[in-house]
Amino acid sequence: MEKGAMHREWPFDLKPLLVFWETTKACKLSCKHCRASAITEPLPGELSHEEALKLIDDLAGFGRPLPILVFTGGDPLMRKDIWELISYAKGKGFRVALAPAVSPLLNESTIRKMVEYGVDGISISLDGAHPETHDSIRGIKGVFNKTISVVKRMIEEGLRVQINTAVMRDNVMELPEIVKLLHEINVKTWEVFYLIPVGRASKSLDLTPQEWEDVSHFLYEASKYGLLVRTTEGPMFRRIALIRRVLELKGVNPDEVLKPGPLYRQLVRKLREIMGAPFSEPLASTTGTRDGKGILFISYDGTVYPSGFMEYPLGNVRTRSIVEIYRENSVLKMIRSAQFKGRCGICEFRDLCGGSRARAYTVLGDPLGEDPACPYEPGGFTGIIKAYGIDLASASKNIKGLSYVLPLKEE
Repeated sequence: MEKGAMHREWPFDLKPLLVFWETTKACKLSCKHCRASAITEPLPGELSHEEALKLIDDLAGFGRPLPILVFTGGDPLMRKDIWELISYAKGKGFRVALAPAVSPLLNESTIRKMVEYGVDGISISLDGAHPETHDSIRGIKGVFNKTISVVKRMIEEGLRVQINTAVMRDNVMELPEIVKLLHEINVKTWEVFYLIPVGRASKSLDLTPQEWEDVSHFLYEASKYGLLVRTTEGPMFRRIALIRRVLELKGVNPDEVLKPGPLYRQLVRKLREIMGAPFSEPLASTTGTRDGKGILFISYDGTVYPSGFMEYPLGNVRTRSIVEIYRENSVLKMIRSAQFKGRCGICEFRDLCGGSRARAYTVLGDPLGEDPACPYEPGGFTGIIKAYGIDLASASKNIKGLSYVLPLKEE
C-alpha cells in the first residue's frame, strides 16, 4: 500500500500513529523555549526500568501495525537504561525514533549504538542558521558547531535524520538560511515547530497570527527545494499548502490570489536570492494528525497527555491501560471527530487542520477552543474555491505533490 493511502486510512479512533515518551526530564541544555523545562538530574517519580518495560508491553496492545515509538525527553541519553528499552521495543516490533539533545552524551559511541540497535529515525534540533542564534536559544556556546558535525556523521552512517526548528521571534528571519544549510549538509526532512507559550517559552517569543500565516506560505515554498517540510502545532500549514498547490496546478500564481503579508515576501525573496529557482515538486506534508488524534504523549512519570505541548492530563499508565486512555477519553473522542468551538468548529478545513489543540488549551484554557494563532475566517477561501472550480474534498485526498509522512519528535 502506498504510504499516503496507509496514513489516510489509519484507524485514528483505535490507535495513535505516534507515541512520544518522555523517558526522562533530565537534560544538560537550557533551551529558552523548552517544553519540558528540562533539568540536569532525573526527577523523583520517573518510571522505573520495570515500569518502562511494562509500558512498552501495554503499547503493543494497540495491535499491528504498531505506532511509531519516539524516545524523547529531556534528553533520552540521560536515561541509563535507554538502550535496553530501545532493544526491547524493537523486539516487540515497534519502529523506534530517538530525539537526543546535542550534549557530550551524543558522540561517536552513541551514534554507532544507534546503528547497532536499529534506530529507525533521529531528530536533532537546529534553531538558527548561525552559531550565535542557535547557541543563544540552546543556552550553551559551541552547540551549533557540534550539531552540524553530529548530523553529518549520522548521515554518513546511514541514519535517517530529521532537523527540528522551533520558530520564534529570535530566529524567524533566518529561515531561508536554514533551508540553505540543510541542503548543504544533505538533510531531507525539516520539522518546523510553531511556538506554544508553555514551559520556558515566553509569550514575547511568539509571532502574530498574520506572521504565522506568512511563515506557512513560506514553508510551502521552501518545500520546493528537495526538502520534506512538516509542522508541529502549526496545522494551518496544511490549509495553506493545499490551496497553494491546487492553484498552482490550475496555472495560477498563489501569491496573486492569496496575497501573503510582508513577512512572507521578505522570507521568500531571501530564499530565492540564496537558493535560486525552485528545483523540485513541493514536498509539504499534510498528514491530518493533531494533538490527541494520532498523537499521544507519555510524561516521565507516566501521565498521559494529548501531546507534549498540551498539558491536559488524561490519566496515568501506572493505574490505567494506555490503550483504554486513548480510545475512551471523551475529550480525545471530540478532538478526533473535530468537534471544536469558535472558528475551528465551523471551518471547512477543521478535519485537515483542526487548529492547534495545545495552543487553544494553553492560551484559552479550552482543549476544544479555536486556535488563537490562526487568522483565517471560515469561508474566507469560498470565492477562490468557486472562481477556480476547486473540489476541496477531492484535493485533500488526491492532490499530487503533497505527502503524508510522519514526524519523529515533539520538542
